[in-house]
Amino acid sequence: MNEPRLNLPELTVSELSMALKRTIEEAYGYVRVRGELGKVSYHGNGHVYFDLKDDRASIAGVIWRSTAQRIRLKLEAGLEVVITGRLTTYPGRSQYQIVVDTLEPAGLGALMALLEERKQKLAAEGLFDEARKQLLPFLPAVIGVVTSPSGAVIRDILHRLADRFPRRVVVWPVKVQGEGSAAEVAAAIEGFNALPELAAHGLPPRPDLIIVARGGGSLEDLWSFNEEIVVRAAAAGFIPLISAVGHETDVTLIDFVADRRAPTPTAAAEMAVPVRAELLLDVDSLARRALASWRRNQEARRNELRAAVRALPDADEVLALPRQRLDHAAATLRRALRANAHIHRVDFSQLSGRLSPHLLRGVIERRRERIGTFAERARRAMRHLLAARGARAERGAQLLAAFSYRGVLTRGFALVRDAAGRPLRAAAAVPAGARIEIEFADGRVGARAEGPVAAKPVAEPVKPRSRRSGPGQGDLF
Repeated sequence: MNEPRLNLPELTVSELSMALKRTIEEAYGYVRVRGELGKVSYHGNGHVYFDLKDDRASIAGVIWRSTAQRIRLKLEAGLEVVITGRLTTYPGRSQYQIVVDTLEPAGLGALMALLEERKQKLAAEGLFDEARKQLLPFLPAVIGVVTSPSGAVIRDILHRLADRFPRRVVVWPVKVQGEGSAAEVAAAIEGFNALPELAAHGLPPRPDLIIVARGGGSLEDLWSFNEEIVVRAAAAGFIPLISAVGHETDVTLIDFVADRRAPTPTAAAEMAVPVRAELLLDVDSLARRALASWRRNQEARRNELRAAVRALPDADEVLALPRQRLDHAAATLRRALRANAHIHRVDFSQLSGRLSPHLLRGVIERRRERIGTFAERARRAMRHLLAARGARAERGAQLLAAFSYRGVLTRGFALVRDAAGRPLRAAAAVPAGARIEIEFADGRVGARAEGPVAAKPVAEPVKPRSRRSGPGQGDLF
């Protein structure tokens, strides 16, 4: 055994711990370390304590509250990070630790660059324009939820909907993290939009609103909702969509294309439906206001009617003068009727005196003679008119007979017709063997044409001999 060196200075535990602290801080005043988070503990005062490890070693770390407020990343065990800070010791436990100044996920810079590039590309296509966003329905009948079926997210949404206004909820289960999760989320959004408007063949009805929800996590955990396939599926759908991915500080690309962004899944449920109790109170309040308004209006009309009634004159005053005129007219009516009857009686008496039987007989005789004269004149005019019309008809008959072809037939001519009854005017129009009809003055006969006949020479007329003989011949007479 080595003998103790008694000439060494004697140090207290605190002195030794402080000496070690100074040595470590002077040798490693500011370091940058990469590793995986082990146990992470959020203290009530805002400080964060954790272990940073690799496959062979581990070091304790602390983030003071002022620094933790600047870190927008939720720290979880298993997250690989790059830490910049000061190396120091904690004398109370004889351990060294790193006091964090900055913390970022390992490879976060590359991911953020890719995310920014993709964001600018989709924004240039107009997928993030406010003009494309739709209004959320006031009270959707069916709400579709795209999320993991096992987790606190769907329970929070269902619980919040039940508290505010119970609605029918259709859940499309998907993976919200890991390989293939982005394709499942995009397929769920497209599937909801492809459902029929009414339930048919065992399919649920098309929802009036879609909520895409997931709990918080790191940038890598939420990366599925930054994939282009998910963003384009959300942009192509015609059903209003609420994005509720992560916590309030987490931002993904689906948030920009969604019609509304909710900071949490619970907030998404609050956006989706109103509070039923508040609606009932509003309806009741509006009903009371409408009834009160109707009563005030009725009372105002009643007051106007009362004022109008007071302004109107009394009925007896209005009817006094007409009533007096009616009484006066009734009193004079009887006398007027008697006077009128007397006047007509006198007129009738005068007319009856003029209409004696002798005078009536004379008038009747004169009227009879006048009627007889008019009748005789009418008869003479009728006979004259009939004679003139008869002569006119006879002249027309004579003229018709003069122009009729029958007069020609009586002079020995004949009219030839074909089988259809049409007149034939030329021999060339009659083919051999044709059926013809010949009309004479006294009737018609049928015949059949035998063909053209050679024309016979016409004998020249014999010129009369001159009474004077030619030279050398004497006159017989």
